[in-house]
Amino acid sequence: MIRYALSCDSGHSFESWFPSSDSYDAQAQAGFVTCPFCDSAKVMKQIMAPSLGRAAAPPVPAGAQAEAIPAVPAPAETPVSLVSEPERQLRAMIRALHEQVARSADHVGANFATEARRMHYGEAEQRAIYGEASLSEARALVDEGIAVQPLPALPDDRN
Repeated sequence: MIRYALSCDSGHSFESWFPSSDSYDAQAQAGFVTCPFCDSAKVMKQIMAPSLGRAAAPPVPAGAQAEAIPAVPAPAETPVSLVSEPERQLRAMIRALHEQVARSADHVGANFATEARRMHYGEAEQRAIYGEASLSEARALVDEGIAVQPLPALPDDRN
């Protein structure tokens, strides 16, 4: 996983995680990386300091007394959050969206593209559905004039 600091053309700054650099590039090129504040797809990477691990303490030379090294007081316990408050709110909204879709639509699983076509061409009753489709299947549906909308992935499902 890789974390990028991003900003949109309106100046909003935010962070997001991606499986790889190539994954970010593919998603950005497809217009799937959007600003959580204004929904702009004109998003660019920002300069970030690398996250480096701490170096191990140097070994104590043989014959030296460990007490000779002054003890550094432990820092006070400070709560640490890896998720900012705006991102936490965004995650809650995505969860609520998934719950609303599950309550109000029929889950058709991997048959999503087939069922969407059947409804579009009048072979099945029109109703709200959701399920899984590959990127190529979703593009083919859009090319046929079938209105589909990808659901954002639940952030917790990717961890």
